[in-house]
Amino acid sequence: MKKILYVAFIAALGASSLSSCSDFLEAENKTNKSANSYFSTEEGLSSLRVNAYYSLKTLVSQTDIYEWGTDLYIPTRGKEADAEVFNKYTLNAETDDVENYYEDTYSMINNANCLLYYGSNNAQYAAEAKFLRCYGYYLLTQQFGAVPYITEYIQDATTGYPRTELSEIYPALIEELESIKDDTNLPESDVNGNISRRAVNALLAKVCLAAGWDLQTTLVNATAGTYTINDNPTYFTKAYGYAIDAIGSQSLTMSFEDKWSPSNEHNAEEIFSVQYDRASYPGDVTKGGHGLQNEYGNYYGDCSASGYKYTTSMKALSEKALYLWDKGDERFDGTFMTTIYNYDGTWGTTGYYAYYNSSNTSTLPIGLRYFPYYVTEEEVETELSANADRYAKGNNVNDVYLYILSDPVIMYSYNSQTEQWEKSELTYSLCNEKSYGTTVVKKWDDPETSQISTNTTNDYRDIVIFHLSDMYLTAAEAYLMAGDKVNALKYINYVRTRANAVNINDFSEYDPEYSRSSELTEIDVILDERARELFAENQRWIDLRRTRQLVRYNIEFNSEITSVSEMSNTDGEIKWYRPIPATELNSNTAMTSDDQNPGY
Repeated sequence: MKKILYVAFIAALGASSLSSCSDFLEAENKTNKSANSYFSTEEGLSSLRVNAYYSLKTLVSQTDIYEWGTDLYIPTRGKEADAEVFNKYTLNAETDDVENYYEDTYSMINNANCLLYYGSNNAQYAAEAKFLRCYGYYLLTQQFGAVPYITEYIQDATTGYPRTELSEIYPALIEELESIKDDTNLPESDVNGNISRRAVNALLAKVCLAAGWDLQTTLVNATAGTYTINDNPTYFTKAYGYAIDAIGSQSLTMSFEDKWSPSNEHNAEEIFSVQYDRASYPGDVTKGGHGLQNEYGNYYGDCSASGYKYTTSMKALSEKALYLWDKGDERFDGTFMTTIYNYDGTWGTTGYYAYYNSSNTSTLPIGLRYFPYYVTEEEVETELSANADRYAKGNNVNDVYLYILSDPVIMYSYNSQTEQWEKSELTYSLCNEKSYGTTVVKKWDDPETSQISTNTTNDYRDIVIFHLSDMYLTAAEAYLMAGDKVNALKYINYVRTRANAVNINDFSEYDPEYSRSSELTEIDVILDERARELFAENQRWIDLRRTRQLVRYNIEFNSEITSVSEMSNTDGEIKWYRPIPATELNSNTAMTSDDQNPGY
């Protein structure tokens, strides 16, 4: 699939940037053949398939709309303005990021409809098109609620598409996905970016879980995050059933570190992913990837000088996130780069990427070292003493710092005049404003990244959309909402056991270390486990909205929000969804301002 995406699509179109199937048709059909003639051939139809898959890239590489305005991430180094409209919930119908996301999702849906229009006689392509269309509508419903539900290929300027209620969209998506979940024209499973029957079950689990929350629960109090569940929550039952189907008989036996290792792409835990491949990209390889490795964490300076990874100073760990991982939980070191080697001018084998590329890291000098909150000062000082030669700057570029990531942060720095290590305390907020002040996420690291100071399209790691442990936690949430706490805990503990975290025997015994002002609920246990397992995977805002905790968590953990009124309009309508873009309301003749989401 990687080679197909780059060679068959980009090379054929001269690496042009196309936003829809209609653009693709215009660019591709350069013969005297009609579109119907050309796209009835295997070559033409295959190119439409690639175009449909390719249009996923824009959707899955964004982070702002998925992560801001939640409890886990904060901006650093004066980047507050970039996050402000999301974190302060001042979005409006003309916010570019929201408008672009809406349009890109509908573009992908129209590409899927295009593939289905021309490829209805190709059973495999038709099934893939239906999956992609359903995935697009899953994303739209989670961000915008009720939206126009369009299943025809739009070939002209027709714009009269009314909003369709969630009570109609969800059953339609489930029915369509159920029609292909056993389709043998799709492979049973696939780890190379192709849609499989396993991926269909995973998407069904997600859609049914969302339908359960949106159609079979009732909000009681937004500030408290309380809700009631209908007497017959059938969608939750469907959700755990499909999650278990996606899991199959596969256990979580791979270590968390190995699961996310860049040398272990296409591993058995992947269910569906969007593919990238540097070797097959025909253009400037510094511009053909994505920027997920650059998004999550603190600023490390100009990588061309420091030898460290370039980051955008966005989405560093929040104060809550510092305290999510208990001692022994291997997901902390599996998620974050806790040891960064110093740089002697040799890119790749010293500096940040030496972690992956050096043949022997055990003797490399260390430039930055991050310890979780539960590590004591005595333990850090013992580490310093035992490895004094490795913490010496010597002829390397960067000064050396060690941090205990707590609030306040304990920072160790070397004073060259006194030739002594000095210890200081800084508030986490102040430390986070400094270069190197906190660690970065390594889940999306690409060890072959070029040394370009501010490039954010230089990452060719595949972007995983569905994977095994997510399905375990989806099953756990669905079981909980269906009233089966025993199975809910069982599936949570499967995930925790793999991470070497202590099992939870009862929801009431869960007591994380982060500061909070209210009593924890059972859904908090699920959400915290999802935070640990799925950190930096573009899931958090959708998770909080779905579970009706969006307002509660923002008031509690987002420093920009202090009351529900700040997430509401002057009429008191809460902004549970993103605004329908003004361009849609102005151009769609079947919609008016009355169709705008509450709160805007």
